Amino acid sequence: MVKVLTVVGARPQFIKEAVVAKAFQEMGIQEVLIHTGQHYDANMSDLFFSDLKIKQPDYNLGIGSGSHGYQTGMGIMRIEEIAVKEKPDVLLVHGDTNATVAGALAGAKLKIPVAHVEAGLRQFPKDMPEEINRVVTDRVSRFLFCPTLLAIENLKAEGITTSVFFTGDVMYDLFLSVRQSVDVGKICSRYAVTEKSFFFATLHRDFNTDHPERLRAILEAFAEISQHFPLVFPMHPRTRKAVEANDFGHYLKLVTVTDPIPYPDTVALLSAARCVITDSGGVQKEAYFAETPALVMMEDTGWRELVDMGFNTLVDANKEKIVSGALSKKAVSEVSTGLFGNGDAGSRIAGIISEAF
Repeated sequence: MVKVLTVVGARPQFIKEAVVAKAFQEMGIQEVLIHTGQHYDANMSDLFFSDLKIKQPDYNLGIGSGSHGYQTGMGIMRIEEIAVKEKPDVLLVHGDTNATVAGALAGAKLKIPVAHVEAGLRQFPKDMPEEINRVVTDRVSRFLFCPTLLAIENLKAEGITTSVFFTGDVMYDLFLSVRQSVDVGKICSRYAVTEKSFFFATLHRDFNTDHPERLRAILEAFAEISQHFPLVFPMHPRTRKAVEANDFGHYLKLVTVTDPIPYPDTVALLSAARCVITDSGGVQKEAYFAETPALVMMEDTGWRELVDMGFNTLVDANKEKIVSGALSKKAVSEVSTGLFGNGDAGSRIAGIISEAF
């Protein structure tokens, strides 16, 4: 039996893991799950494991928050210990977090084939932590599972052409499954909004939260938008700390601020919103799955396809661009079919690993 050691640590990885773990189980692949504890808040971790029916981790490292060096270093050390003990055939990582690069480096140093789910994404600035994590992980991976054809082209431009696979996006698999079962109207009522009459926002990137002037500009934009339309804002723990530290709470008086919300609620609100405002790579992509346009509060994005096709718009932390973009953004009636695969990425990934061993 093929044995896979999987490393997760943050919300987007829990979502991807829900899909891949199910495919492994259906294909008879044994999986040992490590949770680094990068997202340790109950609303950012336990909630997703229960909502998405992910098995409890075999190992919870409890690393928590800290500097990039601390999270990465502790992750390498602890993952290496477990890998030596478990002796997996493959070490699988998702996305672009510190847990991702820690798992990839631990596996590569032990000469365990590394599989990277969501390989090939690239964006500016090149010194952002997520971009560094992506590039390093792709360089040491044995299996590169790409969510889009552009991701394959990005790797090709860097001379990486071996064991590169277009699988589609595992987050698309899960989104399609969950959207079939959610009651959008009921969930909208829970947040006191009606379909296509509100905005949905998320904010968590360190380049936005850790710089008071950028954070102020974004919150000023939220305040102005909320004078015209309801704005639902599930607040990340990092963002809440930054808002409190800078005494910026008054900008959110008219905003519906919540703790992080269950994934089915996210799917429903993304589907019902007029427009999404986010700095999350996962949420800007999920907005596309929901056929809802998004304003992306980043200088660049790993999902360049969505900007090039006019679906999403880059607004960085510019108050005027956020406000004008939100109040003028029109619904997009058509999406490009097949851009993120056909909803079978999980089974494709499991099949490739199974066949290889």
